[in-house]
Amino acid sequence: MQSLRLVFRMLFVWFVSFTVLSTYTEVTWADSHQPAETFDINSIEILDLDTAITIALTGNPTLAAAEDRVRQAKARLDQARSTYWPRLDATVSGSRLSLSDRIYDEQIFQARFFDPAIDIENPEEYYRARLLATWVLFDGFERKFRNASARMGIDQSKTAQREIRRILLSSVAKTYYAAQLAFENWAIARADAEFNQRQLAEAEARRRSGTGSLSDELNFQVRVNAARAEEIRMKQIYESTRYALAAILGIPRAHFPSHLKLARLTEETGQDMQPPDAKPLVDYALENRPEIQQGELNLIQADLTVNIARSDYYPAINFLASVDGERPGDVGLETDDFGNALGVELSYNLFAGGLTRASVDEAKARVAENTKLLVDTRIQVSSQVRSSLTSLIAAQRQLSLQRDNYRLVKQQRDLVEKEYQAGQGSLVRLNEAQRDLTTTQGRLALALVSVHNAWFDLKTETGKILEDYPPLE
Repeated sequence: MQSLRLVFRMLFVWFVSFTVLSTYTEVTWADSHQPAETFDINSIEILDLDTAITIALTGNPTLAAAEDRVRQAKARLDQARSTYWPRLDATVSGSRLSLSDRIYDEQIFQARFFDPAIDIENPEEYYRARLLATWVLFDGFERKFRNASARMGIDQSKTAQREIRRILLSSVAKTYYAAQLAFENWAIARADAEFNQRQLAEAEARRRSGTGSLSDELNFQVRVNAARAEEIRMKQIYESTRYALAAILGIPRAHFPSHLKLARLTEETGQDMQPPDAKPLVDYALENRPEIQQGELNLIQADLTVNIARSDYYPAINFLASVDGERPGDVGLETDDFGNALGVELSYNLFAGGLTRASVDEAKARVAENTKLLVDTRIQVSSQVRSSLTSLIAAQRQLSLQRDNYRLVKQQRDLVEKEYQAGQGSLVRLNEAQRDLTTTQGRLALALVSVHNAWFDLKTETGKILEDYPPLE
């Protein structure tokens, strides 16, 4: 009785300790993995692209989820490694057995045949305790290949995380440049409204002095209203892109502080206008793109699956050791109530309806599938890099043309404005010149954004962007 109470007490203490430890571990883990605000967004006045990317790498929830998947893969490796260790299980049970009247009478008769004073209780209580140790000595190398597969799973999760980071960087850049373009278009609409407002003021002054006409004044008033309407529309687009950018960066409530401004669009440099060579870019992409690395890892993983399936062709050898105790009618298990057993168990499947062979064939087919998918991925990556390079070259040429065209249209508008003010040019010609200038400014801003974005896309397609923006510690 005392020994069983001691066993129950030890189990109770172990259970409480395990529960407290598990709770403490969960709380500690949760506290240590709360997203930390590395950046105080309220302290930023001008947000440039590098700062935006750093904030995204810190707070984007999709990237944080990818880090959790890496931890899951590491935990699966620990699970696979656990199979190399013995397994120890403890079992304590109590049961109450009530015999039928016929069986009870037969047992009483048989027992009293040898000892007339004996009696058998009905119902009878039985108390059992067992400690069982099992250790897999050989399982056809299944553990070896499952551990290798789990280690490969970690590499696959890390590669998937790199791919998510690559896509995230591309999304941040595209949204940031879209916001910059919207801001430039807003500024162009505002400048157009200010120009026409200035012309309206001069037309009103000329009409009051008797040298101007009401039609000129009304013309500029209409154009001021149209420019103001365009300014409102461009401001709305700019605000919408700010919300989208804040969401990608992981900003709470997807809202930037009102004082935060985006950096102005920078002009192109001589290096920006130099087209790179295609072959080194394709070679780099085939070596460093995460999708290709993921495909190579998938192929290795498929090979390991073949070996795991083949392990069923081998026998399995297990070592068994147990201590068993049983006592009827009393929970006080003592030393005399316990026995022990040692053994080695060998099992070998002789026939399972072709299950093992079918599993191996399935794994081999998966290898063939991943081989073809890897070839296709290489082709697609090469195509994406070359397409991105073509877009860059086209954007560079467009920018050169739009830059030259802007200088010509600006000079023409200024000349037409002077001619109109001197009474030598028509109002219609001034309207056309101003409209051409506004359109050209918008095209120039679009071409400049396209060059910046095309360079970022090219680095994204080659995977070079992952070196430019490594993961934060």
